Amino acid sequence: MSRPSFDDIYMDLAQSIAVKSHCVKIKVGAVLAKDTRIVSLGYNGPPAGTHNCDQEWPGKGCARDSKGSCYLALHAEENAILYAAKNKVELQDATLYVTLSPCLSCARTIYTMGIRKVYYLNSYAEYKGLESDEGVDFLRKFGVVVNKYVKSDN
Repeated sequence: MSRPSFDDIYMDLAQSIAVKSHCVKIKVGAVLAKDTRIVSLGYNGPPAGTHNCDQEWPGKGCARDSKGSCYLALHAEENAILYAAKNKVELQDATLYVTLSPCLSCARTIYTMGIRKVYYLNSYAEYKGLESDEGVDFLRKFGVVVNKYVKSDN
């Protein structure tokens, strides 16, 4: 029996944690790992203590902001980073596994927190109908290693 790589394990976990999302548009999961240890998890949705979109507004979700994005939602990587920061977890040189490539706003946060490697499963640009993955482009420009995840051959 072959043993899965940590990359495979963490991306599988990101996909599993995405199921917890209350978003009616897309479910996204994120795992932050450092030195082969999970340091934080996150999924997209509203801040704790507000509304669960699928329960409050079934079928259509929360209101949209001026740019057409979810009014309440935190992105999965934001939730993972904020949880780590709240608990004083050092993210310098950590690796992020996320089921949707980071948007530009999240990319700036990822870079600022010192996360040095990102694996993503699906393209944010393809999901949003954009020409390019601005977040991926930003991260690569400033030295963060970003790779589209491909399951390893075990």
